[in-house]
Amino acid sequence: MESDTDWSRRGVLLGMLATGVLMLPGCSTLAGSGSGSAGSASADPVRRLMRTSSERAFAWLGQPEGFWTSPVARIPLPVLFGRPGKTTSGVLKSKAFRDKLQYQLNLFATPGARVAGPLVLKAVQSVPIPNPAEVLAGGNTAATTLLRRAMGPALVNAMIPEIERAINEAQDNTLNQAIAALKGVTVQDTAHALALDADNGIWYEIGAAEAAIRQNPEETNDSVLIGALKKG
Repeated sequence: MESDTDWSRRGVLLGMLATGVLMLPGCSTLAGSGSGSAGSASADPVRRLMRTSSERAFAWLGQPEGFWTSPVARIPLPVLFGRPGKTTSGVLKSKAFRDKLQYQLNLFATPGARVAGPLVLKAVQSVPIPNPAEVLAGGNTAATTLLRRAMGPALVNAMIPEIERAINEAQDNTLNQAIAALKGVTVQDTAHALALDADNGIWYEIGAAEAAIRQNPEETNDSVLIGALKKG
């Protein structure tokens, strides 16, 4: 059961989505000039913002129903299970079955998030930050955008084998029926499709966490971060 704090957090995130505040990670434009290399002290507030946003995102997504309960990271049914003419069974035509399948796939994304988390936190320590001031003054997901671009497909590549392992170990009846209903589709194909969607969900969650921090930096109790975000 979710606490009042959890529901409040979800309400804030939903409000951001409704008002268009939360930008799609990867859509912001950041200049490549200025100071702020990997070891630059001026980049410290940006790294703190990245780290705090990422820690909060993975604390949420690492829960058993983390993706499913997130208003921004919930994974839709992958297109793999909706291609016309690909089914050999009527099972995928049932809305009740598809809803259950979507829920199960969101659960299988959790092991992927657990291996992705350390990779993101490690990248935060070394990602080049050419212009820290521009990131701090940028849009609500400017830091997340920079980090996502730097990491590229790293999370997807790391999550595929972990999600595949989790699927094989679970032998979930619903997912097994869905895969059997598709021509030529394997567990690895499913893991790949799910990893791609989980990657989007992870960055949406990190971006939402960053946006929330920017709106209320005092809540972090981080004096450096508060000072940097309150300037101007």
